[in-house]
Amino acid sequence: MTSIEQYDYKLPKELIAQEPLEKRADARLLVVDRKSGELEHRHIRDLPEILLPSDHLVLNNTKVVPARLVGRRTLTGGRWQGLYLESDVNGHWLVLAKTRGKIAPGEMVTLEDRETKEDISLKLIASLGAGMWAVEPQSSESTLEILDRVGRVPLPHYIREGEMMPDDWKRYQTVFAEQPGAVAAPTAGLHFTTELMKKISANDRMIDYVTLHVGIGTFRPVSVDQLEEHVMHKEWGEIRESAVERIQETKEAGGRTIAVGTTVARVLETAARSGKLQPWRGQTDLFIRPPFDFHAVDALLTNFHLPKSTLLVLVRTFGGNELMREAYAEAIREEYRFYSYGDAMLIV
Repeated sequence: MTSIEQYDYKLPKELIAQEPLEKRADARLLVVDRKSGELEHRHIRDLPEILLPSDHLVLNNTKVVPARLVGRRTLTGGRWQGLYLESDVNGHWLVLAKTRGKIAPGEMVTLEDRETKEDISLKLIASLGAGMWAVEPQSSESTLEILDRVGRVPLPHYIREGEMMPDDWKRYQTVFAEQPGAVAAPTAGLHFTTELMKKISANDRMIDYVTLHVGIGTFRPVSVDQLEEHVMHKEWGEIRESAVERIQETKEAGGRTIAVGTTVARVLETAARSGKLQPWRGQTDLFIRPPFDFHAVDALLTNFHLPKSTLLVLVRTFGGNELMREAYAEAIREEYRFYSYGDAMLIV
């Protein structure tokens, strides 16, 4: 059995990035070589010269939806906050909600639009435990139409306690986002610009995309003592046949598949569970923890993650426990910026 306490570390609060850098590619990059154990300090903008000509980048093209909801309880006038997670076949929303006092099924909540004007109402259908509710929007509009009007950027709590700034609309989204559905950004992808991607692909390097709609479970710490007891959150993902074929061609030619982000790693390894990468579409609850054999990912570009999180477990499983401890300690000493708006590491 593996204790989650092994994945704890102390981080000075001032290293938690509260704002994105003005230029995405100016983020620092800690390059970690698993074979030699060497650590090298670079920047994201250096990737075109760091990467090998035969490398194949894979990115997550999910698009963050404006999932943060603000409203008032019709019965009491009390403030209500929620995070939209997903919709079911009945048109109900699954929402992570927060309010003062007790709230009961049947109550109504009036949502506020971005100008704080009253908008549509939600009917609370059922409590699902742990703050989760099934709610019914009192509107015939589509979910995305409603969210585009009343939703805010779903920043994680460690960034300004979730309070958004106007610039977050653009900066908490990758430049290649296409498929709406995430309630959190695939943060490793936030560092890329259109110009940088052109430079990376200029030497015939391949770039492909998968989709994984990042869910709220991404930010939740493991709440059990042993990793083996943790139930992984499910997220919807997809990798298409065309991408699989190109990635396999890279493998056969001796090139490396570089996952840009833990979300991409989970999609690739879910699709390669048989030992060979295959087209895949559906829900994944893959928890990458030791011992784990990686069949698809050869290198990983990722941000610095929260203590006791499944993402940190994944990173240490891929990079090696001791080397990753050393890398995180080095990043803290050198005052790297941590978490969603922070710097990154490339593990090769």
